[in-house]
Amino acid sequence: MWDGAFYRVQRDGYEICFVPDAGAPLDEIDDVDMWVIFDSGERWSGTIYTLDNVHRTMDRWRQTGECLGGRYFYIWDGLIVRGRGIPGMIDVVDDLVRSGDYR
Repeated sequence: MWDGAFYRVQRDGYEICFVPDAGAPLDEIDDVDMWVIFDSGERWSGTIYTLDNVHRTMDRWRQTGECLGGRYFYIWDGLIVRGRGIPGMIDVVDDLVRSGDYR
């Protein structure tokens, strides 16, 4: 459900909050900040990227010289997913929470 600039997804025991670009179709998102708020008060946050987005970024860095000319991609709180779109990203976050691997 939309809540101002945020797209919130309620789950049993936690909520996922995404901050998509204004006006972007949810099924086309390929780079989005998110956080998970657990009923316990614990939080987990990060940025989700698609493989295509990472590839485009590294290609751009090849031209700009950043990250040794695009030879690596580093972000401390990043999560890379195969496909674009908030619905698939929700599935990934749910799986990471269910398995405990988000820790």
